[in-house]
Amino acid sequence: MRKLLLNSCLVVVLCMLSVEMSATSRKEKEKLSYLQLYQTKEDYFVKHLCFPANATLEQKVDMAARLVPTPEQLNWQRLELTAFLHFGINTFTGNEWGDGKEDPALFNPSELDAGQWVRTLKDAGFKMVILTAKHHDGFCLWPTKTTPHSVASSPWKQGKGDVVKELRQACDKYGMKFGIYLSPWDRNAACYGDSPKYNDFFVRQLTELLTNYGEIHEVWFDGANGEGPNGKKQVYDWDAYYKTIRRLQPKAVAAIMGDDVRWVGNEKGIGRETEWGATVRTPSIYSRSTENNNLLNVSSTTADLGSRKMLAKARELFWYPSEVDVSIRPGWFYHKEQDAQVKTLQHLMEIYYQSVGYNSVLLLNIPPDKRGLISEADAARLKEFADYRKQVFASDKIKDGMNLWCAAPQDSRIYQLEQETSVNVIMLQEDIAKGQRVEKFTVEALTPEGWQIVGQGTTIGYKRLLRIPTVKANKIRVTIDECRLIANVSRIAAYYAAPLQDESPQVVQESMSKDAWRLLSSSPVTIDLGEQTVIAGFTYAPAGAEAKPTTAFRYKFQISNDGKIWTEVPTNGEFSNIMNNPIPQTVLFGNKVSARFIRLDAKALNGSPAQVSMEELLVR
Repeated sequence: MRKLLLNSCLVVVLCMLSVEMSATSRKEKEKLSYLQLYQTKEDYFVKHLCFPANATLEQKVDMAARLVPTPEQLNWQRLELTAFLHFGINTFTGNEWGDGKEDPALFNPSELDAGQWVRTLKDAGFKMVILTAKHHDGFCLWPTKTTPHSVASSPWKQGKGDVVKELRQACDKYGMKFGIYLSPWDRNAACYGDSPKYNDFFVRQLTELLTNYGEIHEVWFDGANGEGPNGKKQVYDWDAYYKTIRRLQPKAVAAIMGDDVRWVGNEKGIGRETEWGATVRTPSIYSRSTENNNLLNVSSTTADLGSRKMLAKARELFWYPSEVDVSIRPGWFYHKEQDAQVKTLQHLMEIYYQSVGYNSVLLLNIPPDKRGLISEADAARLKEFADYRKQVFASDKIKDGMNLWCAAPQDSRIYQLEQETSVNVIMLQEDIAKGQRVEKFTVEALTPEGWQIVGQGTTIGYKRLLRIPTVKANKIRVTIDECRLIANVSRIAAYYAAPLQDESPQVVQESMSKDAWRLLSSSPVTIDLGEQTVIAGFTYAPAGAEAKPTTAFRYKFQISNDGKIWTEVPTNGEFSNIMNNPIPQTVLFGNKVSARFIRLDAKALNGSPAQVSMEELLVR
């Protein structure tokens, strides 16, 4: 564990500036003593700390306040906006998760232009792009030596193309940081399930990407896993994977199934209102993670990952900040039928406030289309998103909000607005290079009626955007109600955001009426449609867009004319990624079928019978 020592003289000077030196009361003298005691000689713990076995809660709080990010984690947090590019064989098949049996000849973008991707994203304010170099289907977007299932076997550029290289060059040209997504799950690799062989195979793929394409800033692994051709579940060698990253790209952060960046726990774009960078959750790649996390009853979706209550029982603490991933469309890969379902500007701003504004980094997916371009619909929405943010955040109404404020608990500071003006967004930031310390704060506005509380919050971290009712004021007062040691508040700002109208896309439902439907069985769900019906496909929409342990994952769709003799309709048999992204999934048949009765025989992710209601099904 490394420790860093502050320049104590500089910190004392900065902190003394925050104390009213003209006052001589005992309270203010005690405050000055408190500031000097805790900030003249602070040691920092970098990324990780272990609590002594007999540590009291106050000792743990003291140590937690001095946990700080690595330089790489700090640089990553400052990016704020990063982009995902889901592109590959699924773009051409219409699937979300391919099965690895796809013909590489299907991959043939007609106008692929990585420069268009990067220009569009840079203009929209993004600082890094992450490419799905290989998704679960195993199709590689670079000419790998490990498998023929790659662009080298496609007709695109006569097999001489390299999507990873073209994007790398575009990032260099336009000054964009570059990251890669490499799926550990590979549904094409024959050695998957033979753990030693596949781990060697995967490390060779990772080595190619980390060696041949310049500096990599983020390596993104998800935890998807399945059985190989031998029927055995692959055991990933995370230790070997991360040793490879540290050796070849020491400045890259390892995300999700890594110990640098943590998944927020959903794919809806919603972060935690109380979000700690200093968290009790042990990264999953550590062998002790199950024991530690079970002890605290925490997971990726737990709301509280860092309060004093959690510290009381914790053995360790990690600087493990959250990344919020979400797609600009319902799906992660491009599907033409979703062109009218691009998220509205209002929806994107809600996501922004609840990700970047909740002390997280937003990873927004913008999938290139079959041409190899970011679609016109997505590009137009990104421009609106950028223009609106510029309009809101270009004009800070506070005059001197960038002076460091070293605040003790219950300290307040008044900020003068440029003039009496309307504000409805307050931005607060901590200098997280010195730890995350604020636990509760209050914001007041000076109005003609006097001081009024306009908003309250818990954690701040790198950035907190607090939306308040529009108020006309000439002064803002911020009080740090609770904090660990001394809070290092680096900036307070105030803005006015013009209201946005909800313009949710109108999705035309092509489903058939359910008026004549009759439920015959709930397990498996069996339905009498009421009459002979021509069916082109069906939709499964989990109730409340919520994934449950009983949500359907694998399925067989069957039809019957008499309710006795059943025929299975050929499908891919899987609602891909539904546990993380429980949106309606539509399955279109290769050929239309005629039936009076339908049955969905489905299994949950754990293999037990799924629970599907008639209300969750539509036929087309």
